[in-house]
Amino acid sequence: MKKPSKQVRYMIGMVVDATGSGMYLPLSLLYFHYVTGLPITKVGVIMTSAAVVGLVSNPVAGVLIDRFGARTVVVGGYVLRAAGFCAYPFVDNGVFMFAVVLPVALGDMSFPPAIQSFVAEIARGTDRDKLLAAQRSLRNAGMGVGGLLAGAALALGSDSAYHLIVICVAVGYLVAAALIRTIPTDRAAPPVGGRPSRKGGYLLVARNRPFMALSLLNVPTAFGYMVLSVSLPVYLTQELGASSSMVGVLYAVNTVGIALLQIPVTRVLGGYRRTRAMALGAAVFAASFVFFAVLGTFPKGTAVIVGVFAATMAFTAGELLHGATASALVAQTAPEETRGRHLAIYQLSWAVPIALAPAVLTALLSVSAIGMWLLLAVGVAGAALGVLRLERRLPEAAVHPRPSVRPADEQPAGEQSAGEQRPVGT
Repeated sequence: MKKPSKQVRYMIGMVVDATGSGMYLPLSLLYFHYVTGLPITKVGVIMTSAAVVGLVSNPVAGVLIDRFGARTVVVGGYVLRAAGFCAYPFVDNGVFMFAVVLPVALGDMSFPPAIQSFVAEIARGTDRDKLLAAQRSLRNAGMGVGGLLAGAALALGSDSAYHLIVICVAVGYLVAAALIRTIPTDRAAPPVGGRPSRKGGYLLVARNRPFMALSLLNVPTAFGYMVLSVSLPVYLTQELGASSSMVGVLYAVNTVGIALLQIPVTRVLGGYRRTRAMALGAAVFAASFVFFAVLGTFPKGTAVIVGVFAATMAFTAGELLHGATASALVAQTAPEETRGRHLAIYQLSWAVPIALAPAVLTALLSVSAIGMWLLLAVGVAGAALGVLRLERRLPEAAVHPRPSVRPADEQPAGEQSAGEQRPVGT
């Protein structure tokens, strides 16, 4: 029996990972409140503290990726998180909670640069865009299935349901690690004269001005991504007078839209410059934020609710255009020899806004809800223009995705590889 391709094994691993995460994420605060009896506010402080400390694993992960390979870091992160989740049922106080949450936070923070580097090693050219699109689509579906499984487990009314969920998450991480471990990587052959030196560490990244500019331009967009979970629930219920149940419906619209449409949208975008698709996605984000702001000037009623759905669909369209394309552009812009360090820096442009978004966005909401949306729109539109201006300074292969040439053992039956076997792309 023929072994599944490395892309298929990768996607199975991502689905298993996402299903487990989907089971736990909605219950993260409630779980420790339930098992320890700590106040929900204290649980939140402990988890946030661990996440902030966990940021240190981001640059460390970059060094480890460049030294030992992305696959090793991905697998190690999965094992680290699985160990932490296995210890969750034994937590009985705040100190112990921090001790077991911290390894999970370290694994969480190291995952984005490691998995992006890993994708860059197993897929090149337009195949990379397609794989990232499939990953986003199936991970959204897996998260949804995980949430349903968690709901079914808790509906049993058993005290052990919470413990069952975290053990299932741990098992899911170990299964994902086992699958990723079987996937061979496809790192490019060293250039004539040997591999370039990695001496200089993160100074090499700092000197790569186009890449640093691309990372900085991502910051306002990363804040924009957070509105669905941070700003919109408050704006919807307190400013527009909608019911809290509407929040879940809008979240479902976004999640299902990504799951169903990411692959076909990315297939269409394959013939266009990545920078243009990325900028268009950011522009659509900005338009959705303006739409949300305008809704705040309307009298409360059915028309506003319909408008909220339309604005959420526009937000989802922006995410479909921007998400997978941006990931592929950044991964191919990073030089292979220091890809881990480069992607670790880029992931900070996500991690820092994610950490700051609850405080920053709620503060802006308290000052002016409409002003917050307009400020986000200006920031994201500025990022879109910045990416277009940066286009000429980025590697041509990163801007213009090309079909990759697959090795003979991955060609469909009856097909032969044309030309040399070296993948096109990086």
